[in-house]
Amino acid sequence: MIDALRIAAVSLLVFVTVLVNSGCAAQFKSVAGVSRLGYSIQVGAFSEVRNAERLTIKLQGKGIEAFYFRKDNGVYVVRFGDYPLRAQARKTAEKLVAEKLVESYFIASPDAVFSKAPKGEPSRPAEKSLPPRKAERTGDMGAVAARTAERFVGIPYRWGGENVVDGMDCSGFVRAVYNLCGVNIPRTSAEQFRTGEKVGRDDLVDGDLVFFGASSDAINHVGIYVGGGKFVHAPRRGDEIKISSLDEKYFAGRFIGAKRYFEQSQIEK
Repeated sequence: MIDALRIAAVSLLVFVTVLVNSGCAAQFKSVAGVSRLGYSIQVGAFSEVRNAERLTIKLQGKGIEAFYFRKDNGVYVVRFGDYPLRAQARKTAEKLVAEKLVESYFIASPDAVFSKAPKGEPSRPAEKSLPPRKAERTGDMGAVAARTAERFVGIPYRWGGENVVDGMDCSGFVRAVYNLCGVNIPRTSAEQFRTGEKVGRDDLVDGDLVFFGASSDAINHVGIYVGGGKFVHAPRRGDEIKISSLDEKYFAGRFIGAKRYFEQSQIEK
């Protein structure tokens, strides 16, 4: 078990090193409302998603904006926080341990970008498969965001517990994905739509956010574009994360626009 953890840690470090050396830091767009994520806290290790959800809701009840996700090994963990200093993150984590809300924790570095799924990962069911895509260049943060989003597919989600407002399930999902990629974006879909670079539908690339609603002033849904006219999103509270097509009648009729948060220099359609 210890050897497996060491191998996993080394693999993540190698991937992050490649991203840094390939200039991924330069891909981040400096725009109002969007910032680099600081240190975050990761807790729990659950084989059952309902246990991760239970801890997430408990932390949210304490005013902590937490989310959960599935790691390479199939284990679900919970993550939260945006601290400028590691010491601040550790202090908060120790307080939660003292309050017996968590048993242990891991401090995630701002450079610890969530890695792509390994090549040996089992394929998804046919209805959730994606069309073939071109090879991606190393360090493509838009592609990293898209592949990270795909790994949430099939996971049931209830963002924000019982107090979720309209549009918060979906925006919480994309916010969590971007956090795992080291980028902090606004909380609601309406706020997210007001930031980033405007992108036309014909110019969409992996990692762009696609928005839906009655008008640009009434945005109520958002997803992450993953190529081939598809996007990943949280359809409704309590439902699982899904892949849908922009051409589906419902979404085609409500598509408002798209925004980009990474530089396009190394992104391929």
